[in-house]
Amino acid sequence: MELMWETLNENMELEPLVKPPVDRVQLVKYAGASGDFNPLHTVEEFARQAGLDGVIAHGMLSMGFLGQYLRHLLGVKGDILRMKVRFQRMVKPGDVLTCRGTVRTLRKDDRIAELEVAAVNQSGDIVTAGVAEVRFF
Repeated sequence: MELMWETLNENMELEPLVKPPVDRVQLVKYAGASGDFNPLHTVEEFARQAGLDGVIAHGMLSMGFLGQYLRHLLGVKGDILRMKVRFQRMVKPGDVLTCRGTVRTLRKDDRIAELEVAAVNQSGDIVTAGVAEVRFF
C-alpha cells in the first residue's frame, strides 16, 4: 500500500511489511554486496568459537529491510530524506522480520513526515529501530 500525504495523521500506525525468513544464502549474498565478509555472518564454526549459537545476520541487512519498507510505503510519491537506526538484537537464520512504522510528526509546510520505524522478529523483539524522514511530492 502506497501512502498518500492527504491520508496521514500523527500517531497513525502504518501497514507492516513481513519479510521471508532470513536464510544463509541471503547472508552470503549480502556479504558480497556489502563487502562485509566478517565470518560471524557466514561461517558457523567461527561464530560458535566467538561464543554465539551460530551465524548472525549483518545489522545493515535489517536496516536495508527498513529502507525497503519505506520505499514500499512511498512508492513513487516521495523520497526518503534520512534514516537513523539503532541495532538492538541479533538476527539469526530463520528469523522472520516484520517492518513496522508509525507517523510521529507531520510538517505540513514542506510535506515531510517523521516516522518511527522498527524491524521486529517473530518473537516480538525489536531488532532494529529508529526514525526516518520522508518527503511527499
